[in-house]
Amino acid sequence: AVVSTQSTGDLVDLSKSNTARSHGHLLNSDRLQYVVGDGRKGYSAGAPYDCIHVGAAAPTLPQPLVDQLANGGRLVCPVGPSGAIQDFIQLDKDQNGAISKKKLMGVVYVPLTDKFRQV
Repeated sequence: AVVSTQSTGDLVDLSKSNTARSHGHLLNSDRLQYVVGDGRKGYSAGAPYDCIHVGAAAPTLPQPLVDQLANGGRLVCPVGPSGAIQDFIQLDKDQNGAISKKKLMGVVYVPLTDKFRQV
């Protein structure tokens, strides 16, 4: 299943509306779930995850997301300061839980934040 963590209920509603336009069948399946939460903390109720994609830049790689990644999983996340070039990081966790990281490219994303610090 895919879990999308949004910082506010309004963003969950907008996400569901956007999904309904082209892929409404996913909203009535167990394949897609939208939750309100702090994306920096992930969603531990659904862990472990085979893949985690972070769609906003974190100042540092959020450890809760690394912890929720399954052995054999991959996490991609923009990391760096808001308003500047960030590194798009690929983190892989092997079957034994060992972690390797590599920078894929420079990117500029909006900041990963909570509902109280929305831009």
